[in-house]
Amino acid sequence: MRKTATTDPSASADLQLARLAGAIAEPARARMLGFLMDGHARTATELAAAAEVAASTASAHLARLRDERLVELWVQGRHRYFRLAGEQVAAALESLMVLAGAPHAGPSAAPSAGFAPSTPSRLRAARTCYDHMAGTAGVALHDRLHAQGWLSGLASGVYELTAEGAVAFESLGLDVDAVRRSRRRFACACLDWSERRPHLGGALGAAWLQLSLRRGWVRQALDGRALTLTPKAQREMPELFG
Repeated sequence: MRKTATTDPSASADLQLARLAGAIAEPARARMLGFLMDGHARTATELAAAAEVAASTASAHLARLRDERLVELWVQGRHRYFRLAGEQVAAALESLMVLAGAPHAGPSAAPSAGFAPSTPSRLRAARTCYDHMAGTAGVALHDRLHAQGWLSGLASGVYELTAEGAVAFESLGLDVDAVRRSRRRFACACLDWSERRPHLGGALGAAWLQLSLRRGWVRQALDGRALTLTPKAQREMPELFG
C-alpha cells in the first residue's frame, strides 16, 4: 500500500531541525559560521582559508549554509560576500557553543565543581557576539546596567529601559527611539559561551557597542572578534567599565 505524506506539523519541524543540525555539524561549515560570528562579511576565499578547505569545497559548503538560511549572500559590484543571516542565527550558535564547551559531567557530579573555560584569554576578556559585546566585559556591563537601575526585567531575560536608563542613554548620545524602531527584539539576555552568564543582546546591545566604538571606550580587532577596553572607558564611565 502506498504511504501518504504526513500532515503533522511537528514532523516537518523535526525534519527542519535535523537539516539545520546537519548543516552545522560538518566541521568546515562550523568553522565558517564561527568565523562570521564577529558580524563581519567575508568572501568565499577568506572562508575557505578559515575552514582550511579548497575553494570548490568552500563553495559547496556555502551553498548548503545558504539553503538552510544560516548565511546570506551580499553582492557589492563584482564582489560577493557572505555573512550570518541575522541575530537569531548568531544567538543559536552562541548557545551551541555553550553546550559544546560544557563539561561532560553526569547528574551525580558535584554542584560545587568549578567551571574552567577553555576560551583564549584575549577573547574571554572582551569580544563581539555578532553585533554586541560579550566576554567578561560584556557580562560585567550587563550586570552594571541592571545595578545602575537602567534596565528592568532581569528575571525574565527580556529587558526594558527604565525612565532613568532612557535619559542616561540619550545623554550619552544613543538615539533610543531609533533603536526601538529597529525590526528586532529591543533588549534581551544572551547567554555568554565563555562566562556561562548573560550579556546584553538585541537592538540595544548592538547600539551600545556602536556607541562604545564611536566614543573610543572600546577598540575592535581588525582580524577577529576581540575587543579591547580603553583607559578612556574607565575614566569617563567608571560606573559601567570600572
